[in-house]
Formats: sequence, structure tokens, C-alpha cells
Amino acid sequence: MKARYLVSCAVAALLSGSAAAAAAGEMSTAANASTATAVTTNAGADASAPVAASDTSALAQAVVNSADAAAVPVGEVVVTAQRRNESIQKVPMTVQALTAETLSEFGITTVDDIIKFTPNVTFGNNGPGQGNIFMRGLSSGFAGNQSSATIAPFPNVALYLDDQSMQFPSRNVDVYVVDMQRIEVLEGPQGTLFGGGAEAGAIRYITNKPDLHKESISGSASYGGTSGGADNSSFNLVVNVPIIDDKFAIRGVIYDDRHGGYINNVPSTFTRSNNDYGNQYYNLGPGKNGLCPNGQGPGVAGAAAGLCALPQAQAGQANNFNIAQTNSNPVTYQGARLAARYEINADWDVLITETLQNLNVEGISAEYPTGSDFQPLAPLQITAFEPSWDKDNWENTSWTVNGKLGPLHAVYTGGYMLRHISQQQDYTNYSRTAAGMYYECTGGSTGWGGPAQCYSPLSYWNDQVRNTHITEEFRLSTPDTWRLRGLAGVYWEQYDIFDNMNFDYKTIPSCNAVNLASALGGGLPCVGNVATAPGSTANDPGARGDATAFGEDTQRGYSQTAFFGSFDFDIIPNVLTVTAGTRWYDYNEFEKGSEYETGTGCLDIPNGACVAPINIDSHNDHVKYTGFKSRAGVTWHPNSLTTVYYLFSQGFRPGAFNRSEGDVADLVKGADPQLNKPNGYAPDSLTNNEIGIKTDLFDRRLRVNLSAYYMDWDNVQFAFFNPTELGNTTFLTNGPNYTVKGVEFQLTGRPMEGLTLEATGSYNDAEQSSSPCLINNVASYTSPAGNSTLGQCITSIYNKALGATVPFTNPYGTNGSPPPFSPKFQGTLRGRYDWTFGAYKAFVTADASYTGSSFNQPATYTPGSTFPNNIIPTTTLLRYEMPAYALFDASIGIKKEHYTVTLFASNIGDSHASMFTSSAQFIKSEVPVRPRTFGVKIDFAY
Repeated sequence: MKARYLVSCAVAALLSGSAAAAAAGEMSTAANASTATAVTTNAGADASAPVAASDTSALAQAVVNSADAAAVPVGEVVVTAQRRNESIQKVPMTVQALTAETLSEFGITTVDDIIKFTPNVTFGNNGPGQGNIFMRGLSSGFAGNQSSATIAPFPNVALYLDDQSMQFPSRNVDVYVVDMQRIEVLEGPQGTLFGGGAEAGAIRYITNKPDLHKESISGSASYGGTSGGADNSSFNLVVNVPIIDDKFAIRGVIYDDRHGGYINNVPSTFTRSNNDYGNQYYNLGPGKNGLCPNGQGPGVAGAAAGLCALPQAQAGQANNFNIAQTNSNPVTYQGARLAARYEINADWDVLITETLQNLNVEGISAEYPTGSDFQPLAPLQITAFEPSWDKDNWENTSWTVNGKLGPLHAVYTGGYMLRHISQQQDYTNYSRTAAGMYYECTGGSTGWGGPAQCYSPLSYWNDQVRNTHITEEFRLSTPDTWRLRGLAGVYWEQYDIFDNMNFDYKTIPSCNAVNLASALGGGLPCVGNVATAPGSTANDPGARGDATAFGEDTQRGYSQTAFFGSFDFDIIPNVLTVTAGTRWYDYNEFEKGSEYETGTGCLDIPNGACVAPINIDSHNDHVKYTGFKSRAGVTWHPNSLTTVYYLFSQGFRPGAFNRSEGDVADLVKGADPQLNKPNGYAPDSLTNNEIGIKTDLFDRRLRVNLSAYYMDWDNVQFAFFNPTELGNTTFLTNGPNYTVKGVEFQLTGRPMEGLTLEATGSYNDAEQSSSPCLINNVASYTSPAGNSTLGQCITSIYNKALGATVPFTNPYGTNGSPPPFSPKFQGTLRGRYDWTFGAYKAFVTADASYTGSSFNQPATYTPGSTFPNNIIPTTTLLRYEMPAYALFDASIGIKKEHYTVTLFASNIGDSHASMFTSSAQFIKSEVPVRPRTFGVKIDFAY
């Protein structure tokens, strides 16, 4: 075998020179590798990679194909993590790559699938297209999607489709995986080459590009079931057509994937309860028999303790009978991609790609352990009262020009993305809070006047979002053969979010002409519909609907210009290399619009005459962030199969604005506020020190990649929403620091021909390293003594739910506590065995993944255990522990010529483990792992 290998290398040297021969020597791989093999060819190369690199890769593959199959070496993976084609084994940082073969063989199509196969990556989500990705435990928590387009911080993990950024606050695009060359997961800060969104890392979807030389058609179709749920089906088709041989080709992809629902919205009533916090408006106590008018004992929770709900018609009940249904949460991915590539000459080519995707999520992707009337529910059940959906449609146009300027490789790339989101979700459980009942009940101390009565509790929120994102980048890079090599570039982007968010829980009648005349004549009160602030920027100016109690109409975003460069110098060629790079960035952020609510000033006035109290335009919310983020490292190759490295790298993400300022944190009821909410918050930053080794052993039958890192995450952006203490709107500040000490391993083995085994895992020791506090910053007090604690930590606060001043626990967390979404250990095992019998090729795969326990919020957030099943949460940010879980998948298939038939099963154990537990909609909810799915898939390729 060795002799044949040397002959192959010699032939390569004669054909292409010593540099290509060296590349061939470094990239000898198995022709029969069925997993983890992704050697780039020119037809499928990353659009940003040098043209000549593909020729080297093709030559290396030719050498590979001449190797002795009995050696079964581990396949080579080529990535562009450093903006150039190179073996993943030569990249001096932690990179995980899912190749085209892996994506197909293990049925990876959505971001949930990607997370399952990539340790050190976690996902806080409310359903498809509604989540944040975290890496290495770098999270400060996650919440519901309501208002996220306006209030959520920008993500700290970047998401790319080829060279186009796809990130969005709390709603990263769920790119459907079809006709992908690979997916790269770059861990740790990537601030030098990928900028502000890549503070903790980046996930890159690399598509297959048009092949100029060969026609092809391929596709797949599947059908199957869901345990306890509805059927699933999918279809995709890929066509590649050279229009002008060797000059111009197009490649098209279409897909349609329907995931059957499995959440049952069971019939339920919603009955005003003696534990509803709004009962404090009426101070109605039990009768002499100790019972309330509804025949039950008085409330036991906080300000509702000892009180009763109002008696009223239908016993204060509503129901969901008109929308109750089984399998209420089907999901459909539909889309297409069309790419055209034109080779101008041997040095220059142009690629234009248009991508469309429609994601339609019906219902709610969570289960409720307890129903809305406090009844216990079975797994995969909810009680929702208003229609819920998430329609997420986007299109992306991208362009790339590759070429040469003398010896330098030049890339100009850009893109324009347009995304529309329409989401609505049931919010009926908010009606049990004091703030919710305020918009539904009159009389008592509500301030609305009229008789003591409550209207319908049925409510929801509705969010209409538009996002535009334009990017342009130009890069120059040197040949990889130079002793001093590198790249330099300039980047520009314009990012805008247009948000129209309405909370529709006002059920007190609006002031239409009839109702207003009645109210002014002494009849029942009405509440005028609120309108956007006069003179403010508005996406939808004017009055809101009858049900809107609160909301915002905003525009926010930024423009960014950046210059970057990174250079390598071989102290000893092919042995010892030093790396240094930096990025200078200039962010210009803005926010404008209005925040509106229906206060008592809207009582008995015409619809539209009630105007938003907060004109965000008047705040002049503009800020500039500039600075440098850098990286440096040393790489040592003790032999051609081993890379040892040290890496220093930095990352950041931009800050943003809060919707409003205002005094909160009262010391006593209705007086002596202690905190003026900040108008905005600054960037946070990450510093990474990492060492690693990557090596191939036993004639390349075993690949071992190990890394260890120490990271400091400083000035972390923190969100607060605690209506009972800190006001009824979310705001963010900069808070504590965290340190993360971790290790990661990636093992791939070929112990025998046809058998591939892979194991990956990560262990993180992440903890809070500083503990700031909320500072009393309000000088004026009503008490004669004034504010004696000005400038000190807030330690006491009036709690509206408890009706008393209570000790205030530092909400930033405690030193030594773990950050949210930071399991200690994550790991995966994958195996595939291929064999041949007669004219058929057969295979079997199996995989397992394990995710350790973690929390959804920081340590000092109110524990969810504080609220038993009969008590409604007082915040959307209760802290829950999400237990560890393991998932198991398997498949078996057979292939003959152009066709492959596969039987598959995912989540074989039918786990319902929670990926995100929260009180996001004022009821405990758990987003479960998708139940067991099973089916048959047919693939074809010509």
C-alpha cells in the first residue's frame, strides 16, 4: 500500500509540481469513505474560496482514489473557516463540520437536527424559526417571542448562508438543509473575520454551486409517522444544467417538507379564580362560611390572599371549544433556490443565487404540565384559547465575483435579504395577573369607573415584522504557497427591523360611536382605542384595534463599516507558523417609533383620540460603537498529520436601545421609585484563549481532535421583566461577567472496511465571575428624609403581587452560578456500516446524543417552584431547570445503481424532554423534543 501511495504522490508531483504533491500527500483519503468526506471540487466550491484551490482538491481526491481501499483511512474535510479552502485538520481552532454525506445519511434538515449532532451548541427556542443559538454556554437566558423584534438583544452566534448573514434577535432563520455541501460550526469568538454577530461563534451553511461540466438530477421523497401525532412527508429535487459547456450553468432546488403535528389543544374552560392577582382591585372577601361566591375558599397567593373573584354571568368562564383539536402544531417548510454561475475566463467567474423559503408553523410548539384552569394535563397537551401561528417567509439574493488580481485572489460578495414574519399567540393566561385584569375589568380600584365586573379573559398578541439586510464585502488574499500569506478586506452592511407589535387583551368595550354615547350618558364605561404617538415614525400610523391594550410600532437597526486583515508567517515552512489579525468596526445604531398603552386617560374618549405616551423619536436614539477585535496564534506541525495550536481571539456584539426610560422599583406602594431604567445598553465582549491538537493515527484510521479553552465574557447584556417589582415593560442593562473553562473532543475511526465510528463531546465549567447590582439612581423621594440609599444597591422593593415591601434579591445572579443553557456535558455517538451483496449496497446507521441538565435563566431569577400548579406566574422569566436527556436514532437501507431506499426512526425512545421550559406566556410551558418519528425515504441521483 505504501508503495502505491508513493507512486501516486510522484505522479501528482509530475502533473502539478511539488506544491500540489504536498497537498496530495496531506490529503490522502479513502475513496470508499461514506461519512465525513467533503473534499471540495471546483464545481461545488465555496463561492468565497480561491479558484485554484479546487484544482488542488481535485488532484488530492485523485490521489485518494488510487489509495488501497483496505486501509480505510478517515476522509478529509475541507472547510473555509478562515475564508480560504483548507483541511479542517489544518485549521487552528475548534471547528465542527457536517458534510453532505453526513447531512443525508443522518437525515439532518433543520436547526434542531444540527444542534443534536454538534456538542457545545445549545438552542433556546419557542418552535421552528423562533429561537436563539448559543455556544460554549454563553447565554444570559431566553424568553418568549413577543416584542423580541424590538426588545431582544442581537444574537451572539452568527448564522450564514454562504457569505450572507442571516441573524435576527431571538428568531434566527431556520434554513432548511437541502443540497448543502456542508455545515460548518466555528466555535469561540470570530470577531476578526466574521464581525460583531459572531461573538461566541458562527454557523455557516455552504450550498452546492452549479457544476459547469456535468448535467445531474437528484432528489428524495419520504413518508412516515409520528408517535401520537400526524403523518410526515417530504420531497426535494435538485437539477444541475450546463447551458454553455464549461462556461455557464444553473442549479435549481425545490423542497416541500411537512412535519405532522403532535401537540393536542384539549377542550378547556377558563374560570376567574380566587387566586387571580387582580382580585385586589375589589377587595371582596369570603362570606361567613369562609367560602367565596363561587363556593371555593379564598385566594392564597400574594395580594390575592384572602380575596375572592367577582361573581358574574357564566361563572366568569370562557372556553376554547371552537379551536380545540388534536395534532394542532403542524410545520411546513417550502422553498426553492436557483443559482447561476458564469466563468468569464480561467481566472474570473460570477455566481448569482436566489433563495426563497416559507416556514408555516401552526399552533403552539409547547406542552403545558398544568392547564389554564389549573387542571393537570397529559404530555403533549395544552389549553389555548386563541388561534396561534408563525408565518416566516424570506428571500435572499446573493452575488459573488471570484477572480485574480495579479497573484492575489479577489472576492467581491454581497446579498440582500427580505424577511416577513407574522406571528400570533394565545395570551389568555395573562388575564390572571393584575395587569391583565386591569384591561378587562371595571369598577373597584381599577380607575375605569362603572360597575365591578369583568369582561372576556380571552386574549393574544400579534406581531408583524419586516427585516431587510444588505451586505457587501471585498477581500484580497495571497496564494496559500507564500511564506507570508494572508487576507484583507472591507465590509459594509445595513440592517433594519420594522416591528408592529400589539398586545390584544383589552376586552373592556371600545369607544365606538354607540358605546361612547352610552358612556357619556351615564352608561357603562368605554376605553378609546390607542394610536401611535403624533409625529413619531410609524410602520402603521394611527389608531389600533379594539382589543389592543399595549404595544409598539418601531424601527431599529444599524449600519456598519469594517476593515479586517489576518496574516500568517511561516517561521519554519510547513512546521511553525504565527498568525495575527484584527478588525476595525464602526457601528451606527438607531431606534425610533412609539410605545403605546391604554391608561385611564383613554376612558370615555373617541377611538383614536387616545395617543401613545412615549414618542421614541424624541429620545434621539442614535449611538456609535467603534473599536478593534483581534486574534493571534501559533501553529506547530510536528509532522504532516498533526497540528498543535494556541489561539487568542476576541469577539463582541453591539448594544441596543430600550423602548423607554422611566422610574420603577418603588420602595413603598406607588411612591419612592429607586431605579430610572436606562435608555440603552452597551456591547458585551468575549476573550478566548484556546489550545488544541488535531492528529491522524494508525495509518489515518483514527482521527483525534482535542481542544481546551478559557473564556472571559464581560459586560453581559441582561434582560429584566418583573411586572410586580420593576415595571410592566422589559428593559436591558449591562450586567455581570462570566468565565468558561472547557474541553472538547472529536474522534473518528475506521476500524475496518465499511465501518465508521464517530464520537464528539464537550465539558464546560461556566460560572458567573462578578456580581453587580441594580443601583438606586433616583434622587427625589416623597419621604421627608429623602433618598438615603442613593447610589447604593437596591435591597428592598414593593412587590405588587405580595402587596408589601420585601427584600430585593440581586437580579444579576451570584458568583459561581452557571449561566443559562450551559449544560456541563454534551456528547454524540454516530456509527455507519456499509457492505455489498450481489449488485446491492447496504448500510445501517445508529446515533445517540446526550445533553446535560441546564437552566433557562440566571441563578437569582425567581424559581418556577415558587408557583405551585394553582398559582399563576408573576413574570415571563421564571427560572426552571431543564433535566438531562438522551436521544437515539437509527436507519437501514439498500442502494442499487441510482436509487437508495432507507427505513429510519428518530427519537426511538420517544423522549418528551424539554428543550426550553419557561413562563413566557404566564403559564409553565415546555418545548418538547419532537416525538418518535419513523418512515421510509427514497433517494435517486443521475
